[in-house]
Amino acid sequence: MSSNSKAIAAILAGAAVGAAIGILLAPDKGSKTRAKLKEGFDDVKNNLKDSFEASSEVLRERFKGATQDIDGTFDDLLSNVSYKTEEVITFLESKLADLKAQNAKLQK
Repeated sequence: MSSNSKAIAAILAGAAVGAAIGILLAPDKGSKTRAKLKEGFDDVKNNLKDSFEASSEVLRERFKGATQDIDGTFDDLLSNVSYKTEEVITFLESKLADLKAQNAKLQK
């Protein structure tokens, strides 16, 4: 479980315990208690929304960096393949020149 998940779980547990204690110890009328509960739930909802947005931003940044790393790795791979291709072409050209020379000797 990540630290963000633990923090969210702790916030939810704290809100639930606080709401339960508040209901048990509330000297107010039912309408006032319901209004306080609604405020408490709204606070929890806003905290969850803020935590979710912060977690989403962290994930976006991590994936953005990963995408850039993949792009860089792909570019390096293409560059290496290009150099290897040049080496293969050079090798084949030298072999072709050797074969032409051998063929020329045979034609004389």
